[in-house]
Amino acid sequence: MTTQLSRRGFLKTAAAAGAVLYVGVQADGVMAASNSADALLNPFVKIDSDGNVIAIVKHFEMGQGPATGLTTLVAEELGVSMDQISYEFAPSDASVYNNLLFGPFQGTGGSTAMANSWMQYRTAGANAREMLIKAAARDWGIDAAELDIQNGQIIGAGNAAPLREFVTAAADFAPSETPRLRDPSEWKIIGKASTRRKDSPIKINGEAKFAMDVQLDNQMVVMIKRTPQRGGTVASFDDSAAREVKGFIMAQTLPTNHGVAVYAETTWAAMQARNALNVEWDLSAAENRSSQDIRDEIMAALDADPVFNVNKADLASVRSTVDGAAKVVEKTFYFPLLAHAPMEPLNCTIEQTEEGDIVLHDGAQMPTGPHMAYQQIFGLPADKIHINTMLAGGSFGRRATPDADYQVEAGLAFVMTDRSRPVKLVWDREDDIRGGYYRPAFGHKVRVGLDEAGTIVGWEHQVAGQSIMKGTSFEGFAVRDGIDHSSVEGIADSPYTIPGQALGLTDTEKATSVLWWRSVGHTHTAYVMEVMMDLAARAAGKDPVEFRLAYLTGAGDAERKAGALKLAAEKAGWGKAAPGRVQGIAVHKSFGSYVAEVVELSGNLDDGIVIEKVTAAVDCGIAVNPDVIKAQIEGGIGYGIGHAMRDQITLDGGAVEQSNFPDYEPLRISDIKEIETHIVASAEAPTGIGEPGTPPSAPALANAIAQLDVVVAELPMAENGVSFA
Repeated sequence: MTTQLSRRGFLKTAAAAGAVLYVGVQADGVMAASNSADALLNPFVKIDSDGNVIAIVKHFEMGQGPATGLTTLVAEELGVSMDQISYEFAPSDASVYNNLLFGPFQGTGGSTAMANSWMQYRTAGANAREMLIKAAARDWGIDAAELDIQNGQIIGAGNAAPLREFVTAAADFAPSETPRLRDPSEWKIIGKASTRRKDSPIKINGEAKFAMDVQLDNQMVVMIKRTPQRGGTVASFDDSAAREVKGFIMAQTLPTNHGVAVYAETTWAAMQARNALNVEWDLSAAENRSSQDIRDEIMAALDADPVFNVNKADLASVRSTVDGAAKVVEKTFYFPLLAHAPMEPLNCTIEQTEEGDIVLHDGAQMPTGPHMAYQQIFGLPADKIHINTMLAGGSFGRRATPDADYQVEAGLAFVMTDRSRPVKLVWDREDDIRGGYYRPAFGHKVRVGLDEAGTIVGWEHQVAGQSIMKGTSFEGFAVRDGIDHSSVEGIADSPYTIPGQALGLTDTEKATSVLWWRSVGHTHTAYVMEVMMDLAARAAGKDPVEFRLAYLTGAGDAERKAGALKLAAEKAGWGKAAPGRVQGIAVHKSFGSYVAEVVELSGNLDDGIVIEKVTAAVDCGIAVNPDVIKAQIEGGIGYGIGHAMRDQITLDGGAVEQSNFPDYEPLRISDIKEIETHIVASAEAPTGIGEPGTPPSAPALANAIAQLDVVVAELPMAENGVSFA
């Protein structure tokens, strides 16, 4: 990893080493290339005079693998090995490095990194290859069609030379909007299980620089004393005891009045001084509900007619069909608030350069947000704000808020100083758990009618919960006709063909602040859909796999979902569990990918159950990096199961009761004995992988537990009739 720079600094630093070839795009999106440090383009590929190749990665790395995946695409098309290419994070510039699925916004999320960059990075790599080949062909006086680049060497027609010899001359040729992309038969890196992550070695040997590792000369550390109830404000504070802490510098109320910033020489001193601070809070407008209040509101909404008719069905007709069915299966589900709890708590560092520019060092998941916020806070134009994107120790969505919450905190804390010293904002674990941004609470009420043959004839489904998108800057992107799609995704767009389905939605008042959480709405919709499919199959007297397959007919989504389901069942030995063991299965599509999982359990409800094995099958299109895919599926399974087993955020009078890992316990390595992942071979374009492993994990576990005659309809499981050994 190298230190990140602004676009201008990036180009000038590279040019100082000699001739450099930049291949990228101009602000209007047209492909461009140059040797000049002053070129008006933003590169995706950089090749210096020594032949060093660097991929400029526009998606930040929080463990999900884009630093490897996007680098792989460039390496494959250019013709270099993974050992011959490195990567840097792109500067903050939404005009070029925007997420193609988010619009004019630079950000990482929604498992979009590979899906939206697949062609972009291949095209950049292919253009670099073609331009270098044309330069060599001109020099050697031969047809460019006779040449190729392999392992960093331009070869063909009896000639061979390293890339560095043609870096300068290559810029004489204009890049193409449609360069020849390598055929899959030519691939040497894409899809190969032997390709390893680019960021693993530096994380193992300690060279990796995470945002928390930033230590600037003469920096101060700031921690915030925040209101115990969301919406509270500072009435007054007394810092006399804090002044006795060695290293304490000062304490000031934030301009928003939502907390007191405590400045100190070290993190420990800031913690001690903050603990010594005495703050009087004005809680007159603060959240004061309990978790039971929130649950009661959601359940009341489920008992009333829905506000939004999501799929425009005739609700009265569907109810009548279900009421008149030979068998009716019904269940009410509840899902509590959940924290993200990444291993690295939130933090960032801000400084001002001699020229008056503002530089933010951050594990920036969505750099456009703080970039725009800082223009307002500091009254500066966009080109005077720079974001140095660092590695992040996890996120699960927490580092990407619509209001850039922690980055704004840092900016406000910095603006209250004379700006002569950098300021590092640090959250501790308690800040994170009590930080007020959670997976929202949701409830579902489902009634399924079956005929005498066990076929579904009606499905009445009501959803109630707290909208993530409404009232935020993302409302225009995600809300249509009043419906926040993230509340019903996975149901409204399910590949299952279910006759007589009515889907209704009611928004309830938000508890504290809610936010997307790994796999967003699919965290609860997949659970309900897959548990209900199992219950319906049991009522019909049919095998759960065969029952699902009957509603996955036709090509496209249904075919691919069925393929993943069949593969998981086959590899898990579905129906052939060893004596004393039971199995549960679930399958779900999210972020364009299809994942099926089988959970195999041993034990019993009295002595505790043991998760012996999880077998997963995933269809995510072309598997660019199989090793990364397997790691993400394993992580997604662990994240989903771990939270379903025992985690929840509860409120007492509006205050969060949990504070750290002892009462918000992460998954333990001993919780799941074995995970086995199988990747479906595909020629489709790549789709998401960071999140799709999570949605089917908890319902597969629940469906296995149901074989022990306990249907878990309310989470966490440990609070609702299930014990784990």
